[in-house]
Amino acid sequence: MNPVPSRPARDNVLFHLKTKGPQTAADLARRLDVTPVAVRQHLQALSEEALVAFSDERRKVGRPARIWSLTPAAAARFPDTHSDLTVELLEAVRSTFGNDGLDRLITERSRKQRASYVERMPPAHAPLDERVAALAQLRSDEGYMAEWMREDDGSYLLAENHCPICAAATICQGFCRDELALFRDLLGKDVTVDRSDHILAGARRCAYRIEPARTASSALGSRQPPSGVTGRKAPSGEPT
Repeated sequence: MNPVPSRPARDNVLFHLKTKGPQTAADLARRLDVTPVAVRQHLQALSEEALVAFSDERRKVGRPARIWSLTPAAAARFPDTHSDLTVELLEAVRSTFGNDGLDRLITERSRKQRASYVERMPPAHAPLDERVAALAQLRSDEGYMAEWMREDDGSYLLAENHCPICAAATICQGFCRDELALFRDLLGKDVTVDRSDHILAGARRCAYRIEPARTASSALGSRQPPSGVTGRKAPSGEPT
């Protein structure tokens, strides 16, 4: 009789699917440094709990690859900051004070958040990678499961694999608008920050492309976008 996979091991599988996206059992085994057989046991147990599901993806050669991903039910395993109460309060504010009152509330919240971040961010003249790393740590401390990396073209990617205020942001996208403005303000005028992925637009995470700002002369002299820029148009309704 096979042993029942331990809860911490299953939680590790969930964490990697959350932070790295859909994967095969072999991919998970490499990341977790365990055998594919052990990972499949974990996945089977999680599937029985309706926390993961799979789809078979056709490949050019060989058998289809079985890709595992989280189900909506798995969201409950990751922190969401008092979502029901938050939504009720926001709806009460909108009902009592209107949209203008709600906007003022969000603006005040963003002002206090900015003041808190500024105290813990490196100075504006610090190297950009230090500023990005500090911002990622601040966001992780708040439950966003953030990570960052430097891309081959010299830009940076800041990814938030979880949104602990997703329920609130769903009914009021002012949170997302102010979040992008906050990042631009904190990282300084010498960089540009653009949202490339958005949970509310259907992506599995929120992600931001950060790069040194081009000068006006270089922008005018460039006919092609820099390497890696696709010119993606934001989905309808997505804050920019």
